[in-house]
Amino acid sequence: MKNLKFFGLLSFSILIAACGSKHEGADAVVSEAKAVDNVVGSKAFTIDTKVSQITWIGSKPSGKHHGIIPIKEGTISIEDNNIVGGSIKMDINGIKNLDLVNNEEMQAKLINHLKSVDFFDAANYPFAEFTITSVDLFSPDEAIKIKEEYESENKPASAAEHIVASPTHKVTGNLTMRGKTLSISFPANIKFEDGKIMAKAKFNIDRTLWDLKYNDEAGVVNKAKDKFIYNTVNVGFNIVVETANL
Repeated sequence: MKNLKFFGLLSFSILIAACGSKHEGADAVVSEAKAVDNVVGSKAFTIDTKVSQITWIGSKPSGKHHGIIPIKEGTISIEDNNIVGGSIKMDINGIKNLDLVNNEEMQAKLINHLKSVDFFDAANYPFAEFTITSVDLFSPDEAIKIKEEYESENKPASAAEHIVASPTHKVTGNLTMRGKTLSISFPANIKFEDGKIMAKAKFNIDRTLWDLKYNDEAGVVNKAKDKFIYNTVNVGFNIVVETANL
């Protein structure tokens, strides 16, 4: 596994080119699941689930919704001041919406729909998981690729618009949702300071690659504008790990 060096940040841009078995997933590079290295000898630090969170934004031409998915548990593995592994377990049954706080009925309806078989199928797949397979510095030669979206006032933010401020590294790992595992690579800003690891990432994925296909964009020209949901979902990671005794 290639290690993450915490010092000496590198200028960057996003690697998105899709080729071979890779699928275009907006700004996250999506491919078949990768092998996870055995990190025996490393030290695992627990993710602070009280302050860490996963954010999401779903879009359709007539509007957007956003919220969070709680982190049930997670760890980051460190060896010689390098990240060599880690995992994040997300509680799908705890998914929250944050834009309908003044309409509890609609909020509950949306959350129940997201947990239903139309989307995450939380009854059968109560957790999603992300397992790190590598963390690397960005190359200055990498370039942003913008996915074309159906034009509307509420189309999803593009890779360039949604990207985390000042990314420093490329994180690759296996993302499992609804029982399906694929590898994703995305830009992140990672700092190791004041006894903490602080990692932030903002990227886009195509939900349909994990079989979340309800009202997808297939045949969109034949659908009313409020009857389809964009395949692109804006995702954000904000992870804090205490390492004071590293």
